[in-house]
Amino acid sequence: MIMSEQRTRLAELPLSQMTETQRTIADRILASGRSGLDGPFRIWLRSPEFADRASHLGAFVRFGTTLPSRLSELVILTVAAHWKAQFEWHAHAPIAIKAGLDSAVIQAIQLQAMPTFHNEDEKLVYLIALGLVQHGMVEDELADRALATFGETTLVELVGIAGYYTLVAFTLNLFRVEIPGNGPTPFPTSPLAEGRRTTGA
Repeated sequence: MIMSEQRTRLAELPLSQMTETQRTIADRILASGRSGLDGPFRIWLRSPEFADRASHLGAFVRFGTTLPSRLSELVILTVAAHWKAQFEWHAHAPIAIKAGLDSAVIQAIQLQAMPTFHNEDEKLVYLIALGLVQHGMVEDELADRALATFGETTLVELVGIAGYYTLVAFTLNLFRVEIPGNGPTPFPTSPLAEGRRTTGA
């Protein structure tokens, strides 16, 4: 890991400097179970209505889906690694460990290597999430297997988690949201710096 050198594109937005509308929505976000306004939220609050709507979806995909936390965090880490979203990985890797995801699986995803899975549900979720971020699609056989394994509701929600955290990753990357304390970053370069293709592995 390397130390972060990039600075966020937008100045800090403390609660004391928010408009009444921004403060109302910030309070609503905090009341949804989140511990703070880190990550994308202070960015999104520049558009209060967007922040409000996005936070409602975020609260559902984070806390309300039928996927166990172990699997939803696997989706999030797969998205974060693909887009090299530094803050997203920093925030969710510890959560994934607490949720029961194997540390060796997490390390492999961080290195963008194929993990060795001991649980078939994890392998299937990973392949679905990877296909979505790499190609926006998965092969029919894989999609049919996921549907048979997880059912309609869970598969819809899995796609929703991948989509929402892609939005988060885009926000974090474009606005260069920093890891607190200018701490070590999980990925050595940004997608743009290394000329990464969106279809790359």
